[in-house]
Amino acid sequence: MPNNAFKNPRLKWLLSSTVIFVIASSAIGSAQTNDQALSIQPLLVAQEKPSTLYLQTSSSSSSSSGQAAPGATADDGWHLALSPYLWFAGSHGDVGALGRTASVHASPWDLLSHFDIGLMGAADASKKRLVLSGDMIWIRVSDSKALPGTLLGATNADVRLGQFIWTSKGGVRLIDRKGMKADATVGVRYWHVGQKLNFDPSALGLNFSSSLNWADILVGGRVQLPVGQKAEITLGGDVGGWNAAAKLDYQFATLLGFKVSPKWTLQAGYRYLFIDYRPGPGSVLNTVTSGAILGATWNIK
Repeated sequence: MPNNAFKNPRLKWLLSSTVIFVIASSAIGSAQTNDQALSIQPLLVAQEKPSTLYLQTSSSSSSSSGQAAPGATADDGWHLALSPYLWFAGSHGDVGALGRTASVHASPWDLLSHFDIGLMGAADASKKRLVLSGDMIWIRVSDSKALPGTLLGATNADVRLGQFIWTSKGGVRLIDRKGMKADATVGVRYWHVGQKLNFDPSALGLNFSSSLNWADILVGGRVQLPVGQKAEITLGGDVGGWNAAAKLDYQFATLLGFKVSPKWTLQAGYRYLFIDYRPGPGSVLNTVTSGAILGATWNIK
């Protein structure tokens, strides 16, 4: 452009206006670009923060769920179990009354052949280290014999013998580990021994009946030892008497259990029970009852 054009006032004003417009447009565009960047940046931050917060919350939730609360125990509830069983026992010892003593010996087959009715079973309850147990034996046997001649007008004699034994114990679990459980217990064993002798016919009313009842304080224990995944050995016993009621009263048992399901365990073993009770002069009950035992345990909960 010739230099004379800058001397023209109109051209000079037009050129100046154009330059100012271009500069102003550039400044406005730059300002808008910066404003957009500033407006977009908070939006991106707002979109990123919830994501970060979600990740932190998920991580803290997973870590807290993987850790047990301090002081929480795996199992604080009651455990209940019922154990019906059969005791194939024989008995031997001395029995006496009115100053007369006789030796008795009955094999398991002898008792079974004269068995009338019976019920045997045990129950166990535990919560944390508290253990409770009960055991019941109730049997009745009878025999009938013909009498020679006409002794006292009777031709037949019937004898019935009944025995009821209830043992209750409570205690504490001293050892509670996966490989061993051990309990210490105290309790009481109640005895009832009754007999009836009837003559038939009895013109003179010669029928006799008598019974003995007493209870002995006991101390005892039990140990459970797992053998493999499904088998378990149980050893237990107690002792009492000490002339408070019986002179001596004790028992012990060993059982092998096999778990056939989570609720049921089959058991087999041996049990020995001794009693020496002398209620008065000339009276004695000194017997041993022992034999094989078969049973099952139902774990209710």
